[in-house]
Amino acid sequence: MSDVDYCVVGAGFAGLTAALRLKQAGRSVALLEARDRVGGRTYTLTRDDGAWIDRGGAWIGPGQDRIYALMHEFGVPEYKQHNDGDAMMIVDGKKHRYGGKLPWTMSPWAVANLGLALLAVEKMCKTIPRENPWEAADAAEWDRISLGAWIEGNVMSKPARDMLDMALGGLYTCAASEVSLLWALLQMASGGGPGFCITGKGGSQDARPVGGMGAIYRPMAAQLGAALHLQQPVRRITQDADGVTVASEGMTVRAERVIVAIPMAIAGSIDYQPLLPADRSLLHQRMPGGAVIKTSVVYDEPFWRADGLSGQSAAAGTPVTITIDACTDTADPGIMCAITEGPAARELTKLDEAARKAIVVGELVDRFGEKANAVVEYHEQNWTIERYSGGGMISHASTGVLTEYGPSLRPPCGRIHWAGTETSTTMCGWIDGAIRSGERAAAEVLAARSTAGFTQAALS
Repeated sequence: MSDVDYCVVGAGFAGLTAALRLKQAGRSVALLEARDRVGGRTYTLTRDDGAWIDRGGAWIGPGQDRIYALMHEFGVPEYKQHNDGDAMMIVDGKKHRYGGKLPWTMSPWAVANLGLALLAVEKMCKTIPRENPWEAADAAEWDRISLGAWIEGNVMSKPARDMLDMALGGLYTCAASEVSLLWALLQMASGGGPGFCITGKGGSQDARPVGGMGAIYRPMAAQLGAALHLQQPVRRITQDADGVTVASEGMTVRAERVIVAIPMAIAGSIDYQPLLPADRSLLHQRMPGGAVIKTSVVYDEPFWRADGLSGQSAAAGTPVTITIDACTDTADPGIMCAITEGPAARELTKLDEAARKAIVVGELVDRFGEKANAVVEYHEQNWTIERYSGGGMISHASTGVLTEYGPSLRPPCGRIHWAGTETSTTMCGWIDGAIRSGERAAAEVLAARSTAGFTQAALS
């Protein structure tokens, strides 16, 4: 039995941040992580030559002040994402090279539909009260339909519909038909609108930390030292009038309060005694992850740059949804990131690794030429089957969930507090949002009196 002031479950960025802030506040803490590593839905592999590959979340952008604060705290600089050269959009097998934000070489009708739809989404986002989205004037209507249904009913051009389904639905690593329009608007609004979400320069993929995300989470883990316990999947959390007992497979922790900082679907697998309130318990069942495979293909050099390409490409309905230049700050070696999301990722998961590799490399050859066959290394991270991630990079709410269960998203249940990027009202779905949620949860438990917080009525 380990007695501490506070226990934190999950060592992704939310849990690491919460535990670190509690320790910095002079409190004793135990951080329990199910995996044999920290980082959660981020995972940095460092090669012998010093180059790094981010197999999970990787990018940062303007307005993500809390991750920049952590980078400053640990002396981690940024470098800008490579955006020079043309991007590429593949529609009905035809390649469209373009500069700027929209593929102007497509039909004017499709481009106009695409632009008007993004403007409409941005306008709706501005009406969302991020703390209480279920109180938006049109919340009931927007929560009754999916993002996909809205696209189908408001965008007349099929190529534009396909691109929006890919670009916006892809944010949740699922089909747009699986996501509530209200949830999509909330998530996009939390970052400033759809433009930020899908944009490189000046958007959510504006820059990266030098050294990858591991350059941030590793020193965080080092500061926590013996407070961090790996390979300890939590099975039961029991709370009573005096505190909480957190039981994993290998240890038991007694604490005043606990912060649960793991994906929704995984949080629902813990045995809570007494039972959680019905709305919170049902929310766990209704916010799944999606499906995403992130593949990093290493070459001797970033040959696409010499061909006048940025490395960014998108192709709806293909086995490689998007590509992006994933080189380090030195551009040596060349690293191309291929991301497969939603239904395409589920289909690829049915194949063996050799078949997936052949398909992915084949897509790169089709887009970037025969040089893409000269693969030096191939790294695949199939988040779809990650046991302790529960699927894609962000949980999502389907229709009806936010208006019915949304009010239980952040409030503590007695002595159990909740963190995770999905609970953040700013930068929900990004690493910055996870950090914000960890800091919020740490502040909550520090503010709560150790003798208060648990009654059976509090859980009702």
